[in-house]
Amino acid sequence: MIPMTNHKPVIAILGASGLIGHAIAVWLRRHGYRVIGIARKFTSSQRAALGSETLECPIVAATTDELSGVLADADIVVNCIGVLQDGPRGSTAEVHEAFVSRILSVMKTRSEPNLYIHISVPGRPADDRTAFSQSKRSAEQLIAASPVPYVILRPGFVMAPVAYGGSALFRALATLPVTLPDADARQPFAATDIDDLTLTIEHLIKRWPKSDHAWRRNWDVLTSAPLTLGETLETLRHHLGGPPARWQLPGWLLRLGARAGDAVSFLGWSPPIRSTSLRELQRGVAGDPGPWIAATGITPGSIATALAKRPAGVQERWFAQLYLLKALIIGTLVVFWSLSGLIALFPAFNDATAILTAHGFPLRTAQAVTVVSSMTDIAIGAAIAVKRTCRPALFSGIVVSIFYMVGAAVITPEMWIEPLGALVKTGPAIVLMMVALATLDDR
Repeated sequence: MIPMTNHKPVIAILGASGLIGHAIAVWLRRHGYRVIGIARKFTSSQRAALGSETLECPIVAATTDELSGVLADADIVVNCIGVLQDGPRGSTAEVHEAFVSRILSVMKTRSEPNLYIHISVPGRPADDRTAFSQSKRSAEQLIAASPVPYVILRPGFVMAPVAYGGSALFRALATLPVTLPDADARQPFAATDIDDLTLTIEHLIKRWPKSDHAWRRNWDVLTSAPLTLGETLETLRHHLGGPPARWQLPGWLLRLGARAGDAVSFLGWSPPIRSTSLRELQRGVAGDPGPWIAATGITPGSIATALAKRPAGVQERWFAQLYLLKALIIGTLVVFWSLSGLIALFPAFNDATAILTAHGFPLRTAQAVTVVSSMTDIAIGAAIAVKRTCRPALFSGIVVSIFYMVGAAVITPEMWIEPLGALVKTGPAIVLMMVALATLDDR
């Protein structure tokens, strides 16, 4: 490896498709650094922003030898990968502990010292009550026990131009006339401007080649004047021009939403409210930014300052208002297709068959058509419910709906003017599926 004093460091960003990782990668690339963005999957716009040096691979599942190859050119590794709770995308122990252990195993064998920058979470270890925070803290202990030079950064609630998960949920709540339960609203909720985090990374990169490389640092990267959870929501409400809060969300509704989020996460979705996220919010976000401020000279911005840099346009308000509706739309379509098939297959089977026999179809053929169309509807509903198959299922639903409308126009044209307008209602269902497709991407 070329000595780092003779060339600009090469930075590998693990999790470069996430909110933090992508922001860091774009910032560094814009400032002339060679950045290798690594993630399980990138969107087309993310690939365009990061250029040719992006690597899509199941990085968390990579072996030590595979990681050694992936990180071969990197002088500095920034790990932004995390998972809220156990699910199809991995367990907290695998992502936060075993994966970090393999990274450290690779880095400690290098002839030239490499810097490892790790994104963690603030808070006292004594308050860690979820597998998420406990595994994050275990990862910090692994890092501290390793000979690899490191800096652990602990940001709070990250304010960025884009929004995923919890940050998206808060924007959505800010457009509704609701507030949080008093006990939750009073919790401390320190935020982090994404620009402060990226400036911190750049500060470390600039100082690393000139240092003695014996780095073992832990910094809380937080605003020095934290708000409460309720104040944060009100700040976002003011920014987005949301309505005044008139109703308080009951605690039981939040718990019900968390349980529903846990359930759908096993279908591949990443809902912003789950048991872990609710418990983490209820313990609050706090830390001591003093050592970070003293070491870097960065003056942290407040939530209001971060938001003021990016005035809310109509696209932000559209996103916030549609965010919660997205789940409702997907759920409605799952119920619509599933019930449509089940009703025709069971209680209305004879009636559905009679429509076809009345237009000249043999009984056996009419029964077969009814069974096939019903099972098709049920299959589309089930496929929409699963994240991986949702997009092709929505396209299939549109095609099948058009086929039903055309077929009815040819075989049973009188159904177009029947009192309840069953076929007429298929048109709005197609439009709803188009809306679901338009809002399906999380990032």
